[in-house]
Amino acid sequence: YSKVSFIEESLKILRSEVGDTATLLGFVGAPWTLCTYIVEGQSSSTYKTIKSMAFSNPTLLKKLLSNVADCIGEYVIHQIDSGAQCVQIFDSWGGQLPPHMWEEWSKPYIQQVIAKARSKYPNVPLTLYANGNGGLLERMALLDIDCIGLDWTIDMADGRKRINSVQEKAVQGNVDPVVLFASEDAVEEAVRTVCKKAGPKGHVLNLGHGVLVGTPEEKVKHFFDVSKTIKYD
Repeated sequence: YSKVSFIEESLKILRSEVGDTATLLGFVGAPWTLCTYIVEGQSSSTYKTIKSMAFSNPTLLKKLLSNVADCIGEYVIHQIDSGAQCVQIFDSWGGQLPPHMWEEWSKPYIQQVIAKARSKYPNVPLTLYANGNGGLLERMALLDIDCIGLDWTIDMADGRKRINSVQEKAVQGNVDPVVLFASEDAVEEAVRTVCKKAGPKGHVLNLGHGVLVGTPEEKVKHFFDVSKTIKYD
């Protein structure tokens, strides 16, 4: 871990400063998502090289995914060792796969990561996010994870209902990141709507993806300020 020693240092500093006032999250990329960068060599809009590889050289791709999954599993353990109290797995490009391909080329390797992490830390919460996961929710719910992140294109109430029809899980999300470019009233309305649809239990308020470049910091602050005022009957 010498090349990412700053991760360990950062987590230890944050854990020391935050104490028990908030939960410290770690994060890792999912095997499929990381392998898209390895195979494509850069970001892509089509992922045609790696998706074609699933047909032209499936043995090699499976070996690559498995090796990467082992490394990510160890990295999850390393982050927990360093102070992370929950770890999120980002399958950012999992939604680029048709559901049947995600079942074969992403899901088993995510489970491999989970199994590795659970072997040392069986009780540390794990959450999974896949961008564009509207067609994957029921499949994601079958994984041994504690929480599923929803992107902003899914209605929170509908997403929660679909997940719980398979297995009850916590959910995370899913305010549209672009709302943070709008007025404070729009931010507040979006936050309250998501929280109302998610319900009072098992919901981690978040955006439906990352904070976009150029997002006004004062709107991020307002997002958090509003979240602290949410009350349930």
